[in-house]
Amino acid sequence: MFVVDRMTKHPIVITPSTKVDEATSLMRQNNIHRLPVVEGRSLVGIVTDKDLMRVAPSAATTLSKYEINSLLAKIEAREIMSKTVISVNENEPIEQAALLMSRNRLSGLPVTSDVGAVVGVITETDIFDTFVDIMGLQEGKTRITVEVENKVGVVKDLSGIFSEAGYNIDSFVTCKKGAEKYDIIIRGDFDDTDALKSQLASHGYNVTHVSRIGHK
Repeated sequence: MFVVDRMTKHPIVITPSTKVDEATSLMRQNNIHRLPVVEGRSLVGIVTDKDLMRVAPSAATTLSKYEINSLLAKIEAREIMSKTVISVNENEPIEQAALLMSRNRLSGLPVTSDVGAVVGVITETDIFDTFVDIMGLQEGKTRITVEVENKVGVVKDLSGIFSEAGYNIDSFVTCKKGAEKYDIIIRGDFDDTDALKSQLASHGYNVTHVSRIGHK
């Protein structure tokens, strides 16, 4: 799955000359937290709700509402925007967007085309929804965690055990535990988990956890 499959297309954008009061209004009306700043279609900056909070008068101000609005109407986006913007190409795998957000502690990213035009926005909610869809969690799945040694052929061996038991595997994830051990997390529609545990144990595999996700 790629960024283009999950992003919000045709995002609301502003220009460097957009006034702060207009940017604030756009965020409130559309319930969004960031506005890419473009010149033409090229990304030149980003304004977030935190940027707007920094220039907004404090609650203790003696200014009147008219004076506050007049002040914000004079400040342009170019004066408060972040000029160094982390973005992601629309053709990147969804994992790349997740990694960029995680590394930089960001809740969303502008999405650009191969020529640098802003074509979308992707948020942490989009990433969460993708994770849920990929794992098939909405339909309800059984999650089995197997502790394994780091050796060649483990995935093939485990797949064979589940196949012999008459089960398809919906998702298969490995998580490193140390230099020589991994947890392998297997999700699918597994009815008789006790029988599966016994079968795995007979092949030398230790099941450390079984749970049902999304089952009502």
